[in-house]
Amino acid sequence: MKEIKTDIREGDCLEVLKDFPDNFFDLIVTSPPYADCRSKTYGGIKPDEYVGWFLPRSEQFLRVLKPTGTFILNIKEKVVDCERHTFVIELILAMRRQGWFWTEEFIWHKKNCHPGKWPNRFRDAWERCLQFNKTEKFSMYQESVMVPMGDWAKTRLKHLGKNDAIRFDSQAESGFGKNISNWIGREMAYPSNVLHLATETSNKNHSATFPRALPEWFIKLFTREGDCVLDPFLGSGTTCEVAQKLLRNSVGIEILREYVEMAKKHIKRETVLI
Repeated sequence: MKEIKTDIREGDCLEVLKDFPDNFFDLIVTSPPYADCRSKTYGGIKPDEYVGWFLPRSEQFLRVLKPTGTFILNIKEKVVDCERHTFVIELILAMRRQGWFWTEEFIWHKKNCHPGKWPNRFRDAWERCLQFNKTEKFSMYQESVMVPMGDWAKTRLKHLGKNDAIRFDSQAESGFGKNISNWIGREMAYPSNVLHLATETSNKNHSATFPRALPEWFIKLFTREGDCVLDPFLGSGTTCEVAQKLLRNSVGIEILREYVEMAKKHIKRETVLI
C-alpha cells in the first residue's frame, strides 16, 4: 500500500521549486497568469515582458521534470493595438532554445462559450494547451483517453468499398492513408488533439479557474496511479484536487495566500492509499 500525498505550498514557483530535486515530477500541467490579465490579483505581466518573466520559471520546470515526463502549458494570446501579440510564439521559440521539445499543441475548445465580437474580430472560443518534453521518448498512455466510436461508424462501416479494405493513400498526394476496415468491431477510438470542454461554471471565487476536465484529461494521458503531478500556478487548487481523485501524488504552488487557503480546503483531508 502506498500513500497518495498532496502538498500545497505558498510562494513564487521560481523560488519554491529550488527545494525539489532534479527529475522529480512525471507531469507539469498549469495555466499561468495570462499577459495583461488578472492585474488586481497577479499584477498583470506585460506582453513584451512575458517571455523574460516566464523563462527563469520554465528553466526550473525543465530541471524538476523527469526525462519521461511532460509539461502542458495552457496559455492564450493577447490582442494589442488591434492585432494579436506574438508573445506566445516567441515563448515557444525561446523554450525550444532553452532545451524543450515542442512536441504537440492541443486546442481547448470552450464548447459553452457565448457569442461576442469586437470591431475587428470575434470572441475566442479556444485556448492553446502546449505540450513540451525534455526528450523525444516520454510516457504516454493513449488508451486511457479513448472515446466511444460514435453513431457515424454504424453508417460508414455498413457498406465498404474496395478502397476501404486497403491502406488507401490520399488522392491529394498528402502522404496520408487509412484502412477503414480496421475500424470494424471497435467500440472505442482515439481522440483528436481538440478537446471539447465546457468552461467551469462554478469558479470557486477565483477569477481564472479552468475546468476539472482539462487537467484530468492530461493527467490520465501522461501519468499512472502513484505518479507525481505539479501545478506551479495552482490558483484555487483544481489540478491537485483532480490528481488526488485519480490517485496521483501532487504538488501545487500558489503565490497568493488566500488562494493557498482556498486550495487546501478543496483537498480531501483523509489519507488515500493505493
